[in-house]
Amino acid sequence: MGGRIIIIGAGQAGAQAAASLRQAGYSGDILMFGAENELPYQRPPLSKAYLQGELAADRLFLRPKAFYEQQNIDLRPGVRIARIDPAAKIIVTEAGDEFAYEKLLLATGAPPRRLDCPGADLKGVHYLRTIEDSDALRPALSRGGRLVIVGAGYIGLEVAASARKAGVDVTVLEMADRVLARVAGKEISAFFEALHRAHGVDLRLGAALKGFEGQGLVEAAVLETGEKIACSAVLVGVGARPSTRLAEDAGLTLANGVWTDDHARTSDPSIYAAGDCASHPSPIYGRRMRLESVPNAIEQAKIAGANMAGGDAVYDAVPWFWSDQYDVKLQTVGVSEGADRTFIRGDVAAKKFSVWYFANGRLLAVDAVNDPAAFAASKKLIAARIPVDAKKLADPESDLKSLVP
Repeated sequence: MGGRIIIIGAGQAGAQAAASLRQAGYSGDILMFGAENELPYQRPPLSKAYLQGELAADRLFLRPKAFYEQQNIDLRPGVRIARIDPAAKIIVTEAGDEFAYEKLLLATGAPPRRLDCPGADLKGVHYLRTIEDSDALRPALSRGGRLVIVGAGYIGLEVAASARKAGVDVTVLEMADRVLARVAGKEISAFFEALHRAHGVDLRLGAALKGFEGQGLVEAAVLETGEKIACSAVLVGVGARPSTRLAEDAGLTLANGVWTDDHARTSDPSIYAAGDCASHPSPIYGRRMRLESVPNAIEQAKIAGANMAGGDAVYDAVPWFWSDQYDVKLQTVGVSEGADRTFIRGDVAAKKFSVWYFANGRLLAVDAVNDPAAFAASKKLIAARIPVDAKKLADPESDLKSLVP
């Protein structure tokens, strides 16, 4: 197959799609644009090992530069795309250069949501998505003063754990009444709240932020109550917003991100989308969803790459996520939204347990804390879409392997 395929976005999804195109036998030109001046790299360590200085930058790279050269993948870092012209099948860079395509992949990701409050533009108020962001935040883990974190989601709590490991005083501000409120059930929220408090984190739930104060450099976070929390740095982790400007300007259908069908195609049959920016139908859950996770980016990009190369693959992967905090690894399989019943297996006090979520007797999701066996079994069970014997599951003496066909 010839022609040219252009990939906009050089993150996990973009890099995987390029590799999958070659694996599927695509022999035409592949041109990949990335906004950052870096080779495609993994982002999860930016809040953990890399932020802590335990992982060198070159170990973040998904593949060495030689891979792209050997696979004849024309990687263009540091280039931003201004617009797409679907009728003419061209893209235009911010520098005004035009490139024609036969097929196009949008892998533009989901940048952090930014605060719009007094003092939000002060120096020392950080967001975390890129190597540059992590490099800018790292000094806050080695100098004196308090780090204030706005948001108790994955990013906020992972950075809190990294900062406490470095001996930094940390205050976490969360508007909701529990941590991880958007992504986990109450049992997991309670566990991680206790974990962070035990490590000395000043965790404020139901805390509404008014803004920040400082003379050029942030010096305090101000709550709606009027309380001021002195700090030397701030990390904002209040979620992400899919990058859809290019798609919207090009007239593509949007639906909590760039709309795609089960083949990763957008409303324009020549344009595909994958990763954090894309929403897709889930055959497992019977609804459309957009997932911000590395496994989703990889698996959806594999489908996009195979189909752009002429295949007919359907995206039907089981969603899963992970988070590392202190000595705890949380692995989540599936989506627990809509659950009406939960079971806990294992020992919460020993930090080795799993929470199983059901709706109308059907297994929806599992949160596994330092429990790889529950993680592995639940992936198979949810993928198989078979009934699970809840009575046997609730029995702590039962073997999870006996539940898996």
